[in-house]
Amino acid sequence: MSIVHERRSDLAHGADDNVGLDAEHVSESGHGSGSGADKPKVVEQPRSSSWKALGAGWAGDPENDARPALGLYAHSFFSEEMSACRRAYLKLVVRATILTIILTWTCLPIYWGSLSASAELTGNLEAWIINRDQAQIGNSLENAVLASADPLSGHSSLWWRILNASKVGDDEAVAQAVINEQAWLAIVVSTNATARLTQARETGDVTYNPSSAITVYYAQARNEVAAGNYLLPITTALLSNFTSTYAASSAQRYLAAIVSQDGSVNLTALNSIAQAPKTISPGVGYTMVNLRPYTDPIAQAVLLVGQIYICIFAFIFVMAHSSARLYVETYLTFSSYLFIRIAMPLLFYIPLSLSYAMISLPFKLPFGARYSYGTGFFAFFAFIYLGMCALGLALEAMVTLTTPKFVPFFLVLLIIVNISTVAIPPELQPQLYAYGAGFQFWNIQQATRTIIFNTYSHLPTNAAVLIAWVLLSCGSLSVFTWLVRAYDVRKMHRAARVGSESGERSRCASQSFNGRGVYTTKSKDAWETGGAGQEKSKGEKGDLDVNEDGDEAGKGCASAAVDVVTLKA
Repeated sequence: MSIVHERRSDLAHGADDNVGLDAEHVSESGHGSGSGADKPKVVEQPRSSSWKALGAGWAGDPENDARPALGLYAHSFFSEEMSACRRAYLKLVVRATILTIILTWTCLPIYWGSLSASAELTGNLEAWIINRDQAQIGNSLENAVLASADPLSGHSSLWWRILNASKVGDDEAVAQAVINEQAWLAIVVSTNATARLTQARETGDVTYNPSSAITVYYAQARNEVAAGNYLLPITTALLSNFTSTYAASSAQRYLAAIVSQDGSVNLTALNSIAQAPKTISPGVGYTMVNLRPYTDPIAQAVLLVGQIYICIFAFIFVMAHSSARLYVETYLTFSSYLFIRIAMPLLFYIPLSLSYAMISLPFKLPFGARYSYGTGFFAFFAFIYLGMCALGLALEAMVTLTTPKFVPFFLVLLIIVNISTVAIPPELQPQLYAYGAGFQFWNIQQATRTIIFNTYSHLPTNAAVLIAWVLLSCGSLSVFTWLVRAYDVRKMHRAARVGSESGERSRCASQSFNGRGVYTTKSKDAWETGGAGQEKSKGEKGDLDVNEDGDEAGKGCASAAVDVVTLKA
């Protein structure tokens, strides 16, 4: 009689790739039965391995024996042996390229759009006209401003507002209003400007200063791009055209007045003009008063590009922290794990932001514009730290969901969404970009301008927005971490159950039968010859009794048997 031990298909597909466990055992018994000397022979026939070789081909794999082995540093990229590796390589590169193209079309239009309409939106920049003269110079300037604001003129114009001089206060009050960002620019026609010009012509006053007639107040440091590209060019073009036109017409009127109808000339008046020629040309001028000058070009490094560096430095720490957490996260409770995810970035951002702030010291960034130099530096450091926390914790939260593989895409989105709102003021951008006041870069930049240029202070608001971002990121990080931890725990429990069932099947697969059906668990080679009576063999977790009739009783593998025994005569 022979016994054929066949493995069920579910075990064949579910067990590990182990030749010893996956072997098909065929035994042939001798003529006698019940004799210990006549043990059946075992023939193992290994099934085809599913392992894949990247270095050298598997010699025991009949299906892949013909595949050429891969040698180190021995192949060209397009060689036949590299086909599998080449497919894997191209798959990753093509996928990354497609994702980058999608990111390009998603993010870059945001930045392009923030700059596209600035020339057409100069009418959103509020500028004041204050006429203290209430005479020919002041009234002529008002008319020139109104004419320039006409949409049919075809010229860029500001949002000119003509204010009542009695309600805005003196010139010092007007200057303070510009500093307080109530207006971008103010043009003030001085009191009795027309009368002083007339008197200077008549008396030949050599001390007359044409530039005293009109004064322009503005704060360049509020936004140097808006001031240099729009405010000043539009205003100087307007005033230059007005003064030249007014000087010509005024001189013509005055010369006509000193010449009588009979052609005689008033020599006294002519001598006065010769004595004070400035009263004729230019006659009227203007003075530009920069209330908050953009004094240091190095400020550009911290106001725009430097904020991108802050975000990148925070991102580098996030990636390093993501790798470091792998050593501890599986051993920590949720509260301890959440603690290091929040506390460690907040701690290590201190030296990072301090180092960033100290870079500006050798380059003499003017920290003493508003406070003392030391106080200004530490105020700057405090806002850099808040900004790095706000940006870094946002990245820390998103790396939980996107994983380190895809978080660089979020980094690009975060930078572009932020940088789009700080290059030019919101008045020169479509209404969509008003969101910038609630984002990190805008508040870091505004606080920095206050510290180094003494612009109008929004420091409490700036700090509140950045702290709100830190709190929001901490809350998001807590939720995301809890969700991922819960998923990992469920996956671990599921894997444990599957592993337990797989281990039970593997133990049953490693056991074998003797010639008369006696069960043993010691080894697949330890075959016992059947005999009269009843034998008992112990398994790892239960006993299995097999009597001479082949009846099975017990626990463990008996309840999860995966083998079918076929007796053949």
